[in-house]
Parts: sequence; structure tokens; C-alpha cells
Amino acid sequence: MYEEEDGILAVKLARASIDRAVKGTPMPDIEIPKKFLECSGAFVTLNTYPKRELRGCIGYPEPYFPLEKSLISGAEGATRDPRFPALEESELDNVVVEVSLLSPPQKIKVKNPKDYHKLVKVGRHGLIVEQGMFRGLLLPQVPVEYGWNTEKFLSQTCLKAGLFPDAWLDSKTIIYSFTGDVFSEESPRGKVTRVVLNGP
Repeated sequence: MYEEEDGILAVKLARASIDRAVKGTPMPDIEIPKKFLECSGAFVTLNTYPKRELRGCIGYPEPYFPLEKSLISGAEGATRDPRFPALEESELDNVVVEVSLLSPPQKIKVKNPKDYHKLVKVGRHGLIVEQGMFRGLLLPQVPVEYGWNTEKFLSQTCLKAGLFPDAWLDSKTIIYSFTGDVFSEESPRGKVTRVVLNGP
């Protein structure tokens, strides 16, 4: 688990990377601890303020890169999320930055796919659904925000992968879970706090 100071630093690093990507300003001199040089997955999410509507979300679920690089690349990518127009400078002070620091995904092993819902905990797990070339991911905070139960969470992750909503019942479908420590600005450039995820 990441501590509060880790989350504050992660958001600071992401915010600076967003400013650089949009305004072209140089990165400030930020001291990077050893923990941030270890490989870790991370996502950076931009939400409008105060409505908290999604404005961009890009990241890396697997621990391919040092956490520092995952955050910087995710932040820059979130400003150009292909689902939205590129973030403009006038929007910088009207979005809040949220980071999700992830554990490595673990394959969920079940004898019967109907048992997935017993092992997936809303408010704790994020999911990756994989079948052939199809792959989709939803972060742990998503089902909490939408009030989904476990079955709905599984179905929505299948849809995110481009599969039918009941594809999680198919024996060819592979499902991975991961956890995340989520930290967010309370207001644009404001105080950073841990996001507590409470399941149903």
C-alpha cells in the first residue's frame, strides 16, 4: 500500500506532466524517492470540476515501467485521450487530477466461471478481461462510482473489452484482478487526499 505522502507526490508529478504537455512548460525539480523507481502500473485520470465528469484517463496496468515513468506517460496521455478532444490550456484549472497506483494483475483461478463473483470485491478490485485479441480494463473506483454490484462490474468490463456482457461466463475468457491506491485533488491544484472506495 502506498502512503499519503506517496499519493501527494504522485499527483504532483502527474499535474506537472500535464502542464508540460499542454503549456510546454519545463518540469519542476521534483525529488523522486526510490519507491518511484520501482516498476509499477499506474493510471492518471482527469475529471472536470466541479461536475467530476471524465475528461481523460490513460495508464499502464502492468508493471512494465518505473512508477515515475508510468505516471508521467499516463499524465501526458490523459491530455490526449482519443475519446475526447485534446485538453486545452484554458481547461487546466478546471480539472482535478487523480492517480491510481496499481498492484500487479493476478489471474483469477476458478473451476466454474460462475464463481468469479465470489472472488471479485467491488471497492477493492479492478478487473482486466481478456479473450483472444479482445482486452478491457476497469479501475477499482469505476464500479463504486456507478453503484454496480459484482456481476454488473464483470459484465461492464466485458463490454469494455468489446465482448458480450456475459462473456465472463465463457471458459475461454481470462479475468485478472488488481488493487489500487487512489489519490485525487479535492479541487484543481488543491489538497490531495486518498479516495476511499466503499463497495456495496
